[in-house]
Amino acid sequence: MLTTDPEVLNDDFAIAEHIRFGASPGGLPIAEIHNSYAAASVAVQGGHVIAFRPHGQQPVLWASSLSAFEPGKTIRGGIPVCWPWFGSHPTDPSKPFHGFVRAAMWHVRGTSVGPADVTEIRLGLTESEDSLALWPYAFDLEIIVTVGAQLRVQLIARNPGDQPFVCGGALHSYYTVGDARRIAIQGLDGCEYLDKVEGFKRKSQHGPVAIEAETDRVYLDTSATCVIDDPVLARRIAIAKDGSRTTVVWNPWAEKAMQLPDFGDQEYLSMVCVETANADTDVATVAPGGEHRLSAVIGLE
Repeated sequence: MLTTDPEVLNDDFAIAEHIRFGASPGGLPIAEIHNSYAAASVAVQGGHVIAFRPHGQQPVLWASSLSAFEPGKTIRGGIPVCWPWFGSHPTDPSKPFHGFVRAAMWHVRGTSVGPADVTEIRLGLTESEDSLALWPYAFDLEIIVTVGAQLRVQLIARNPGDQPFVCGGALHSYYTVGDARRIAIQGLDGCEYLDKVEGFKRKSQHGPVAIEAETDRVYLDTSATCVIDDPVLARRIAIAKDGSRTTVVWNPWAEKAMQLPDFGDQEYLSMVCVETANADTDVATVAPGGEHRLSAVIGLE
C-alpha cells in the first residue's frame, strides 16, 4: 500500500546512521541519507534526487530557492525524472511536458547498506488510471539511488505488458556552479547538436561548451563522459553515463529565468543542466518482458 507518512516509512525502511525519512515544509516525504562519504536527499514524489553533497564540499546538485516541494508540483532542481518522453509529447503537446512521472507519488521499495558503507534506496512506479489515460501501456519504472563517494542513479523501465512500447526520457540533472559564465563543459567537442534556441537548427560543437546566453541543446550520438570545469569553485564535476546516446545542456539565462515562477531571477548564474538523456531519435523500444536502463554516475574529480 502506498504511504507518504514519514513515520511509517521510517518503521519500514529507515537504517540507523544511514537513512531516515522526514517531510519537506510543503509536505513531501523525503529520504535523508547520510554516510561516511556524503549527504543526499531523495523525494518519494517523482523518484527525485534533490541533493548530493560530499562531506567538506559545496553541493554538487542545485535546487531553486523558489521550488515549492509540495505534493503534485514538480521540483525545480536536483535530478527530475523525465519519462516516457522528453520535452513535448511527440504528437500531442497538450500532454505533460517531460512526461508524467515527475509529479507522481512513487513507492519506496527498499533501502540497504552495501559494501564500503554506500547507501542505497529503491523507488518504483507502475501504471495507473491517470497514466493509462496519457500513455496506454503497462510499465514498471524503478530508480535506484546509490550514495557513496559518487552518486549513482539508475532508471530501469520494464515492460510487464503484452505489447512493446517506445520510451524516451532523461535524468534531468541540475548542477551547482560558481558562475555559469565561467564554466567549461568538456566531452562534447566535435558532436552535432540541435539548438532549440534557434528552432532546432543542427550545429557542430567546437571545443568545450561555454554558457554565454540562453542555452538549450541536444547533443547527438554521444555516450561520452562530460566534465564541468568550474574555476570559481575550483572543482570538476564528472558525469559518466550508460544507456544514453544524447546529452542535453540547458541554462535559461536572464530573460527566461525571470519568466519561470519557480526560478529566482539571478539563479541562472549558479546552475547548469547536463542531462543524461534519451531524446530526439535516441529512444528505446522495450519488448514484453524486457527492460531499458538509463544511468548516470556523478562525482568530483
